[in-house]
Amino acid sequence: MIKIDKKIVGYAVTRPEAGSKAAKPDYRREGGGSSGAEIIRMHEKLERPEVLVGSTYKVKTPISDHAMYITINDIVLNQGTEHEKRRPFEIFINSKNLDHYQWIVALTRIISAVFRKGGDVVFLVDELKAVFDPRGGYWKPGGKYMPSIIAELGYIVEKHLISIGLLILPELDDSQKELIEKKRAEYEEAKKQQDAFADSDYPQGAQLCHKCNTAAVVQMDGCTTCLSCGDSMCG
Repeated sequence: MIKIDKKIVGYAVTRPEAGSKAAKPDYRREGGGSSGAEIIRMHEKLERPEVLVGSTYKVKTPISDHAMYITINDIVLNQGTEHEKRRPFEIFINSKNLDHYQWIVALTRIISAVFRKGGDVVFLVDELKAVFDPRGGYWKPGGKYMPSIIAELGYIVEKHLISIGLLILPELDDSQKELIEKKRAEYEEAKKQQDAFADSDYPQGAQLCHKCNTAAVVQMDGCTTCLSCGDSMCG
């Protein structure tokens, strides 16, 4: 504490030196970075246009009898100029299954609010993909495991952000791709079938003939016949 004994006749504001200013974060911009796009802050007075462009994604899970349809609408900023950009503005989820109606409505409103606020919305992808169902997840066609329906929603949002150029996933370099192809070829070669049935001139499913030891026995006219030596149970 400083005690002032004299009358104050003037004052001055101390300002920090130019070199001591905190450096602003350098956000990655579209076309200039490898994993992100330009961060755009939405203005509070930005109103919803009459028409929005978007995409609808169908999600059919094995744990539900009805499919879910996820619609993400985008707002076009600086339309018609060289600075035109698409940014997500709102999300809707529609389904005949009403078991999850409450959390679907709550989640869509929260995500839409984050979209409309603008800024870096990519963090939503990681947050949604990290949600696990305590009852267990499910497998999608192609061998991809989904820990929950919310996680699959995260993958849908990620797919949409990639399609509009807001998110860019890192790609493998040429050496990594070459190594993966090499390992895959070695695995397929090691697991390749090497028995007598691997390369056969006879129909698939033919049985082994006890006379000529050839997998060429088939059922013909109600009688088993070997297509190699002609041996038949009917004589």
